[in-house]
Amino acid sequence: MNVLIAGAGIGGLTTALSLHAAGIDDVTLYESVSEIRPLGVGINLLPHAVRELTELGLGDELAELGVATSTLSYFNRHGQQIWTEPRGRAAGYHWPQYSVHRGRLQLLLRDAVLERLGADAIRLGSPVGDARSEGGRTSVAVVGGPDAGTRVTADVVIGADGIHSALRRQQYPDEGAPVWNGLILWRGTARVRPYLDGLTMIMAGDAMQKFVAYPLSAVGDDGLQTVNFIAEYRSEDPEPGASDWNRGADPSAVLGRFADWDFGWLDVPAVISAADEILEYPMVDRDPVERWTFGSQTLLGDAAHAMYPIGSNGASQAIIDARTLAFQVGTVDSIDDALGAYEAERRPRTTALTLSNRSMGPEQVMQLAYERAPGGFGDIELVVPYAERAEIANRYKQAAGFVPELLNERASLTVPVPADD
Repeated sequence: MNVLIAGAGIGGLTTALSLHAAGIDDVTLYESVSEIRPLGVGINLLPHAVRELTELGLGDELAELGVATSTLSYFNRHGQQIWTEPRGRAAGYHWPQYSVHRGRLQLLLRDAVLERLGADAIRLGSPVGDARSEGGRTSVAVVGGPDAGTRVTADVVIGADGIHSALRRQQYPDEGAPVWNGLILWRGTARVRPYLDGLTMIMAGDAMQKFVAYPLSAVGDDGLQTVNFIAEYRSEDPEPGASDWNRGADPSAVLGRFADWDFGWLDVPAVISAADEILEYPMVDRDPVERWTFGSQTLLGDAAHAMYPIGSNGASQAIIDARTLAFQVGTVDSIDDALGAYEAERRPRTTALTLSNRSMGPEQVMQLAYERAPGGFGDIELVVPYAERAEIANRYKQAAGFVPELLNERASLTVPVPADD
């Protein structure tokens, strides 16, 4: 069997590694950029995604790459705590939760693909165009790079080419631009003094304005650590602008909106001021669709279910997609049945998660606190009782598939590969 993957992002690269682990070595990734560079800022890998990367043999590398998150805490815009919970192993998972630099994770996955599948496994500068079914297989047009103008045929074609997926657009030509929810994100990293225990992910604010921060490194000899931050606000502009992570932002505009957000335990303006660069991006997603699979081609990751960055699930869900797809392809005799089983398992879950993120997911506790006590509170129990806060947190874990007991007891997605005689 040979497999063509459109896109060498986190989802596409993890799919290639997962297929290789399932005994499928004839895998080629076609990537539009001419060089994979460590772009972007921080992301979170939840325990269910860390489990999958660990079972791919990347556990030690992840531990060196990321910071194991100890705690997740929500605050209002006055710095008062609304909800806090342990994360990773402290929460009873068999695997940690990591905060990592997205670009460095992509390079780790790229290097593993090249080592395991060969130097020709990734074709850079080679975006794909239309796909056609041909006698049970699929041919794909290559529109750039050394193979430009040719068609490549594969037994399975996987569209992992992101929120602007060419393969998705072919199936849904009238879909239009991604859906904007009115929020603008400013993202950056900064070297600052550690806050709280130096291992905590915090979210402060509400649906109108929010600040997120989490560490990406250990504390250095200078007493500083690298912290990833996201500052967001609800825009009055009618159009979101370009969905481009590389668009720079004016730091003074960001500071102006968060000038008085000094909580004592975290000085938000100081973090923003210390950033080397700030990138601007509208918070967008895609409407869920009723079908991912068309013959021997299917969609994966953001191409299938681009979702708002709520609950730290975007990259993690792409990794789960990859492992689920490889498991089905590696254990089900028929390609049609394998792709059907993959979609049946993943599409309903990611549809529910996409819609949950639109209603703020686990961050609902922040909005409830704001609506009920906009000026702050003396006792959070009188504003949003513990049972209500816990229910919101647990409901999201159920939707995203990382309830500790269920994840720990779930069967592995690793495909048993017969040993060589």
